Amino acid sequence: MMPQQPTPSSFWNDTGKTGITAWIFSTDHKRIGLLYFYSVLGFFLIAVVLGLLLRIELMAPGRTIMGAQSYNALFTVHGVIMVFLFIIPGFPGAFGNLVMPIQIGARDVAFPRLNLFSWWLYMLGAGIIITALFTGGGPPDTGWTFYVPFSARTGTNVSLAVFGVFIIGFSSILTGLNFVTTIHRLRAEGMGWTRLPLFVWSLYATAWVQILATPILGITLALVIAERMLGTGLFDSARGGDPLMYQHLFWIYSHPAVYIMILPAMGVISEIIPVFSRKPVFGYKMIAFSSVAIAAAGSLVWGHHMFTSGMSDTAILVFSFLTFVVAIPSAIKVFNWVATLYKGSISLEAPMLFALSFLLLFSIGGLTGLILGAAATDIHVHDTQFVVGHFHYVIFGGSGFAFFGAMHYWLPKFYGRRYAEKPALLAWGLLFTGFNITYFCMMVLGMKGMPRRYYDYLPEFAPLNLASTVGSWLLAIGLVLLLVNLFRGLLWGEPFTGNPWGGATLEWSIATPPPTENFEEEPVVTHGPYDFKGTGIP
Repeated sequence: MMPQQPTPSSFWNDTGKTGITAWIFSTDHKRIGLLYFYSVLGFFLIAVVLGLLLRIELMAPGRTIMGAQSYNALFTVHGVIMVFLFIIPGFPGAFGNLVMPIQIGARDVAFPRLNLFSWWLYMLGAGIIITALFTGGGPPDTGWTFYVPFSARTGTNVSLAVFGVFIIGFSSILTGLNFVTTIHRLRAEGMGWTRLPLFVWSLYATAWVQILATPILGITLALVIAERMLGTGLFDSARGGDPLMYQHLFWIYSHPAVYIMILPAMGVISEIIPVFSRKPVFGYKMIAFSSVAIAAAGSLVWGHHMFTSGMSDTAILVFSFLTFVVAIPSAIKVFNWVATLYKGSISLEAPMLFALSFLLLFSIGGLTGLILGAAATDIHVHDTQFVVGHFHYVIFGGSGFAFFGAMHYWLPKFYGRRYAEKPALLAWGLLFTGFNITYFCMMVLGMKGMPRRYYDYLPEFAPLNLASTVGSWLLAIGLVLLLVNLFRGLLWGEPFTGNPWGGATLEWSIATPPPTENFEEEPVVTHGPYDFKGTGIP
């Protein structure tokens, strides 16, 4: 019989309450992190089911399981949930809350009540979006971008869904404000900027994007609601408005939002690779500063989404050039991670396999992004399945695989138990294989000319669509195996104590699970975050 081990349910109760109220009213950053984690994972699974239904419809030419209107609604809901309810809040809300305060030696975030309020706002916005699916004119069918003029004219329940995203934007802004203040004001004694863990650096850069870019999305979505309800005509060319202005406003936020999705994932990879290579990270300062450079340069390239919309040649030249510039700090990270691996004592456990998968899949996504960033090639693949494949390589192959890596790397620390290794490796293999079959086929289809967002297609595209659908089944099987093995292990697995990974950052120096106040006494930092001396692991 396994020895009893404490679980998160018996820790961090700062409310004096019991049951669910002890969680939803807790201001402890660890409980709020787990609340975010459970929430975003639940929405992720819903969106996965919708994605599988989309792939089944595309399995063969003609109608398979749904008509065009249902298909439009499903891919809209799939995109809205994946982008606004999973990947944007996933890393900052879940792992940012769980790990970041401990990594900088703090007892909590700067504004604990605001932290809890941000989760409430997230759940309120999510509830509004879900309500929009079953009320009014039915699920929105505009795509997750809510492009006008269609979003201003469709009879579906766009206004309520847009309002839900508007509320979630406030949650993102509050989280960003909280994290910037926490990192500036609550670092432990001796933890200067050049001693911050790289995950903290990535959250810091992300937080500034959340603060500065998200209000633009809020204003833009409010204008869509005004367009629908008041007939303002701001985006209606028949009334002197400009529909292209919506695209500019939307992408001024939404391209930086890609870095809200990917920067924390890069931070996770920067934590995992040194630990499982048994080497200090190569080029610490360049990786840290490149996070800020990506956030800054990535805020200037929104126009590359609009090369076919009628922009001037000068604007196309400028946005194309800036798109290639933003690839430079991303490449710096990749080269430094590979240099960290060089001559390392590499341990191929589950977190490391997900990190290595990130390296390959994100590189493919980034390089195909340059094809879209060059106007000459973008003209040929714009609005094709190539864009869908590229986007998923960056966001799912990048952020998604990093999220799975973070789950395997950090959750045992907070549950006090660990998963079984062999099923985790099998799940990784199924995920990696299924992912590449699913989305590489999409990119090839795009190169052949198949448009995106169409529920039907020519017979010549059938073989690759069938292969892509079969790949999605492998992907789903791997995901189910991963989650079953992970949570079975976290609840009933072998005890996870001490520092079995051999990590050198502060979260590995305290008890497992962490105590309520994180540290028994204020820590004093005397060395960098990746100095493995004294960890007990050679």
